[in-house]
Amino acid sequence: MDEFVCLTLLANPGEAEAAFSARLSRFWTQMLRNRPDDFKKVYAEAAAFEEHRGRLTRRYLAAEDVLAVLEKELASAGVEQLPVDRDETFTKYEAVAPEWWQIEH
Repeated sequence: MDEFVCLTLLANPGEAEAAFSARLSRFWTQMLRNRPDDFKKVYAEAAAFEEHRGRLTRRYLAAEDVLAVLEKELASAGVEQLPVDRDETFTKYEAVAPEWWQIEH
């Protein structure tokens, strides 16, 4: 059974939801174009933005073996993230609507 870890991405301080959403869309579009095999390892996106210490966040479920690539690409794109708890894993059965959107590959 596939297991995933939760990757939480952070908006810039004071960044509006629309701007953060657009930045994430650009990032994931580049991942899809430049690293399609790695993009396929990102399974789901949280359906809603959340907040962490006054900053918007967006959660993603991804295979653990793609985290190093994602962390490097996110840093290059200027997207911050919270530390990933590699001990807390999720199955695809936990990534269901309405809380999660499965990413089409």
